[in-house]
Amino acid sequence: MEHIEHHQAELSNSTLHFVTAGEGPPLLLLHGWPQTWYCWRRVIPLLAQNYRVIAPDLPGLGDSMYRSERFDKRSIAAEIVELASKHLGLDGFHLVGHDWGGGVAWAVAAHFPGNAKTLTLVDIAIPGDGSPNISQGGARWHHGFHNTVSLPEELITGREALYLGWFYRNYGATEDAISAAETEEYLRAYRKPSVLHAGFELYRAVAQDIKENEARALVYRPSIPVLAIGGGASWGRGSQVAESARRMADDVTGEIIEGAGHWIPEEQPEVLASLIGRFCMRR
Repeated sequence: MEHIEHHQAELSNSTLHFVTAGEGPPLLLLHGWPQTWYCWRRVIPLLAQNYRVIAPDLPGLGDSMYRSERFDKRSIAAEIVELASKHLGLDGFHLVGHDWGGGVAWAVAAHFPGNAKTLTLVDIAIPGDGSPNISQGGARWHHGFHNTVSLPEELITGREALYLGWFYRNYGATEDAISAAETEEYLRAYRKPSVLHAGFELYRAVAQDIKENEARALVYRPSIPVLAIGGGASWGRGSQVAESARRMADDVTGEIIEGAGHWIPEEQPEVLASLIGRFCMRR
């Protein structure tokens, strides 16, 4: 992956590892669970042709460290804003988030207005959007399991390949959406006890995310353009992404990428990069 540079930033509550590529308007990419910045590896070279792409490992995940047990998305968003505005000196940026990275991206737009110029949500429903259950009525069974204190760590430690491998194989439109070699890179990160724990804490903070987003929505609705993209196959959320975003924001464009499940950045990188690039370029 030539032209991708690795960096480290010392922030208030974290030491963030992040990668950069390209020149132009800044564009931040935020990954989800159980992944790292690496999920964007096929998208970054495409977007870097026109943008300065910045992709961090979220606090506590990948090769980033987190000196806090606050895993609500607003607290994590504060670290992302600090990375962008103080460490990198950016005066605004385009923002993209996949999975829980989308939850963090929403928190940036809703709780820290004036930073994100556009927001792209990829296969995520916003906690607190007014829908009865972002877990799709229990279809996403792991939401409740991960919310259980300590038990997931105890059961999965030493069995990361078995457990996480199920998601890599089943959440895409095809079982080989993420190859064995690529799976090993994710397992390298999630075999660290601190990273495994941090990943589950993202789910344990959802009740707080809902409370904070509901309260914020009573007094503020982001007016920035929002692109809501769902996967059209397998475990992809399809139109649910746009439906969720429209409950919370005023200017929403919805897209469904066929031939992709949940792992859109890896399954359809060219289509995703094209949608993001055109969307941001018009703003």
